[in-house]
Parts: sequence; C-alpha cells; structure tokens
Amino acid sequence: MHALKLTQIGNSVGVILPKEVLARLKLEKGDTVFVTESPDGVSLTPYDPSLAAQLEAGRDFMREFRDTFHTLAK
Repeated sequence: MHALKLTQIGNSVGVILPKEVLARLKLEKGDTVFVTESPDGVSLTPYDPSLAAQLEAGRDFMREFRDTFHTLAK
C-alpha cells in the first residue's frame, strides 16, 4: 500500500504515482487511466471498463455464429 499526497498541478490537483506503481500498472507518461467506483471506494486501472463490455458483446456474437465463422475460414 502506498500513501500518496495530493499536489497542485496548474489549476488542478493531482497525485504523482511512484515508478513502482507505474511499473505494476504497466503505465508510462501520456497513458490514460480510468477511475471507477468499486465497493471499497475507487479503483484506478489502465483498462477501459466500457471496452470490456464491448469485447464481451463481440465474444457473444462470435459464439452465436461460430459455425458461420468456421465455414468462412475454410
């Protein structure tokens, strides 16, 4: 666990993440992170939660039309 302090960044307030946290999240300068609410508070992740829903919809579509895709692949 890391205790981080809020700092003034221009007209905003931000948190500077230690390089160990950046490495664990596989983030670099300029990357986008997403803050989502969770039962324990908030969660910081490099993965877009809306993308997960889109991927699941695509998987459902591919499962439904599995035979068609198999035939097209021949």
